[in-house]
Amino acid sequence: RHRHKEKWATTAPRIPSTRLALHHFDTSYGLALGALWPSVRAALLCEQKYGALLNNFAAADHVPQELELLNATDFISEAPQKARLWQQGMMTQAEMSPPLCTSISSKIKCYTFPRGDITRFRPARPDALGLLDYYLMDAASLLPVLALNVQPDDFVLDLCAAPGGKTLALLQTGFCGHLAANDVSVSRTKRLYQILHSYVPREVRDTVSVTSYDGRDWDQVEGGTFHKVLVDVPCTTDRHSAMEEDNNIFHRRRTKERQMLPMLQLQLLMAGILAAKPGGDVVYSTCSLSPLQNECVVERALDIAQTQFNISIHVEDLSHFRTLFQDTFSFFLDCRLGELVLPHLTANFGPMYFCKLRRM
Repeated sequence: RHRHKEKWATTAPRIPSTRLALHHFDTSYGLALGALWPSVRAALLCEQKYGALLNNFAAADHVPQELELLNATDFISEAPQKARLWQQGMMTQAEMSPPLCTSISSKIKCYTFPRGDITRFRPARPDALGLLDYYLMDAASLLPVLALNVQPDDFVLDLCAAPGGKTLALLQTGFCGHLAANDVSVSRTKRLYQILHSYVPREVRDTVSVTSYDGRDWDQVEGGTFHKVLVDVPCTTDRHSAMEEDNNIFHRRRTKERQMLPMLQLQLLMAGILAAKPGGDVVYSTCSLSPLQNECVVERALDIAQTQFNISIHVEDLSHFRTLFQDTFSFFLDCRLGELVLPHLTANFGPMYFCKLRRM
């Protein structure tokens, strides 16, 4: 009598997208992460931790002091000092590897609370000219930008730029000769414009061109012209998928779109590689734990670049990021290529995968 009768029910019982996502993660990440997965899963389902990216364009000299009084620290500037101490403990001065801080932009400042401290930052406030003093974001999202290592007067492409946190971080380096910020979604580029208006003075905004091309076709627009390219692709946004019903890629109607993600990611990464000058750098990033969206996409791109375009790519070693930022983030130690930040209850940032490629 209590069985579900098709003809009585107008629709089959709807399973929440978040539950579908978790079921999928349990199956695939249980395999990929093994014994680490239960702890990562618990962190994904808890409140995310944020960092406060200081806005160098705002008149907000009082903000660092205010944040330090709350026991927050700039995780980027303190990393090299900690790493040096760590290295000295590990090896003699003669064996010391080259200074770790060489590849880190000191201009980007991001304050985080210590491990285990879940204090929330106050909302950002405007300065006298109306520019907001900081931008709250997942601090792990800065790692791809730091890996890109923008140098003075570089031409930079942010291929999938919206909603704009990484674009803003790229501008904070003060080094972009020109920044092309592109996103296929017009509604999401509106959000990007809002961020630029809230944080960036007009004379700097004028060095940014915002476009809404399909990133896969970028090489047809401007191929081989950029010193640095960031390819922060659409992905299964694991944290969002596990927590929010709204706009969830695991919704039954979006199954095909989800299954096509690795293909889209590969096409975007290829477009990014083709947009870079010979000798230029490309950083590929996702906010997913999935090897199919991370290392596998990079491996396919290396293969296609070589076989179809005769472009050889060098995968840069970013393992020094693990040393530099081990106090702030929890890293996965078994990535075949690139680096992966795992959510952890005491350091609930990420997931964030990033891999740096040099077009030879």
